[in-house]
Amino acid sequence: MTMQFSDIAARAAADGKIAPEEIQVLRELGWADGRMDPDEAEALFVANDALVEPSRDWCDFFVEALSNFIVHTVEPQGHVDQEMADELTFRIDRDGRVGSLAELELLVRVLEKSGSVPASLRAYALRQIEAAIEQGGGPTRHGELAGSGINATEVALLRRMLFAPGSEGAASVCQAEAELLFRLKDAALYEANAAEWQQLFVQGVANYLLGFAGPEPLDSVRAAELEAFMNAEGAGIGGFLTRMMASDVEDAFGSLLGGADAEHFDWEAEAEAGAELTTAETGWLRDRLDADEELDDYEKALIAFIDAETGETFVPRP
Repeated sequence: MTMQFSDIAARAAADGKIAPEEIQVLRELGWADGRMDPDEAEALFVANDALVEPSRDWCDFFVEALSNFIVHTVEPQGHVDQEMADELTFRIDRDGRVGSLAELELLVRVLEKSGSVPASLRAYALRQIEAAIEQGGGPTRHGELAGSGINATEVALLRRMLFAPGSEGAASVCQAEAELLFRLKDAALYEANAAEWQQLFVQGVANYLLGFAGPEPLDSVRAAELEAFMNAEGAGIGGFLTRMMASDVEDAFGSLLGGADAEHFDWEAEAEAGAELTTAETGWLRDRLDADEELDDYEKALIAFIDAETGETFVPRP
């Protein structure tokens, strides 16, 4: 770490503020040799802890610099191992919660940039959103108590976390995450939620029940395809998979799987199998629905979505 980089970061930590021109100097010095070093990364964390009102320029630099350092400088490059994940969460989890929106955005960006991350890191990031919604405060609410409900920032972050490419079952929702969506739905059921929350709840849970995962985690190309699908109004899982399968699967996706796996994996058969509720999935869903005396609007929307996708009528309570 150069003396100038150290001086600027230390001054920001002492003063609780940093000027735009100082951020630009840090940006230039940090990549002077093409990569940051661990001391520079730690200096940025210390400065971020001390800044009273971090600017947008600072947050952008903080997230960009540290996500590149974590994913592309620390070995194994392009991936985050358990040791790095533990170090990252330990560094930002001083009081059991992420302290700033910049740190939360850093977690999400690491999930998005990395080819793989430990499941514990994704779960940790999701817990921060759950805590903000349950407690009504935190980085997604500008550090203040901002009432109940799920806001648009939280919905957007949840979507990015759930469908980030860097994790097992990437770009698909696992059972624990589907259960998280149900908990969030119940916690904010009678609150003023963002308009897009119901769509994410329905499509996220349906992705777990009706989606499928190939032999390898999805990379950013296919994750982007799924992101576009999830953002499309009225999009369905079956329709998305049909459009995917209508193209030349081997040419479009074979290179993403690589080798013999791509040649022998039957995407169409897997999609058809995934678009049916198994006995275990049916039981899981009924358990969630039976937790309440009556079906709420979110659950009714989920059932309608599943009926449309499977072509069958789901009976909540036989």
